[in-house]
Formats: sequence, C-alpha cells, structure tokens
Amino acid sequence: MPADLLAKVMDAAVFAAQKHQFQRRAGYDKLPYMNHLLKVAEALIRIGEERDEALLLAAILHDVLEDTDATHEILAGRFGREAADIVLELTDDMNLPYMERKWLQVEKAHLLTEKARKIRLVDKATNIRDILTYPLNWPLEKKEAYLENAIQVVGRIRGGNPRLDDWFDQTVEWARERLTELGAAPPK
Repeated sequence: MPADLLAKVMDAAVFAAQKHQFQRRAGYDKLPYMNHLLKVAEALIRIGEERDEALLLAAILHDVLEDTDATHEILAGRFGREAADIVLELTDDMNLPYMERKWLQVEKAHLLTEKARKIRLVDKATNIRDILTYPLNWPLEKKEAYLENAIQVVGRIRGGNPRLDDWFDQTVEWARERLTELGAAPPK
C-alpha cells in the first residue's frame, strides 16, 4: 500500500477511534466498537485485495454518521467528498425501528454504488462472524434473522468483487453450521 494511502487510512482510523471511543459492541465482552470498523477495512484489503482510497476510508468511517456527532460536511472536508458520500449511502436512519432499518437495507441495496456495495457485503459478513463467535445475549431466532437479512441484502449487491462474494458465501456456510450447533433447525 502506498505511503500516502496508508497515512490517509490511518488518519481515518484515528478519527473513527476518537468518535467511537466510548462505544462498545453490545454483548461482545465490551469489545471496542473500533474493532469492527478495522475488521471491515482489513477484509477489503486482505480478502478483496482492494486498494481504492475512497473505499478504504469509507470502510473505516462507515458507521460514524449513524453513531456519532460527525457530519457529512466534516467527513467531506477531511477525507474527501467521495468517501463521505459512500458513508452517507451506508448510513441508516437511526430514528426508525430496528426491523424497519433492516428491511430498508434489503429494499434499497440495489441503489448502492459499487464501492458502498463492497463495504455493505463485508460489513454483513463480519457482523455474522461476530454474532456467532462472541458472547451475545441475542436469542437464537434473532441471530438467524440477522443471517437471513444479510443473505437478502447481499443477494442484491453481489458481483463487485468475486473474492468478497466467495468469502461471504463461506461465511454463510460457516454460520449455518454454527447455528445448527447452537440448536437451530438446519436450513431448508
């Protein structure tokens, strides 16, 4: 990775870490929320072999508009309009109920730009892995519902990166096995 890109990615990581500093993943042994953001960017780089600046900046910043006081204008000024616009695409309306937000992710998935689609796919895969790896006080049905929602969303956005598509498919296969181990009925 070129030094200037690495410096920009690290600047985004520092910014996101400061904005999310008091946030923890609920039920995940109080893991810092920042771990999730780094996992998304790391998977894009390692698995997807992505090196696009706006994509990687947006990956690290993808939840900052939802969860902090950061604004689109602040992101655009510091990280560029393209990265800020990608983050905005990925931002759910947190005033809506959880299930409605998940439904809208499915309904609007086809409207995402290619770069936003890649981040959404990796975000879903990393969340699935975390939900089924770390202690989480969700009932089994909610974990199953998250997986099914992720499958529906990704079904509408595949094709931007075959390596990422394959990784998502492997994640789904692993998740179904894990859910069966936890007592879920095998998928039909």
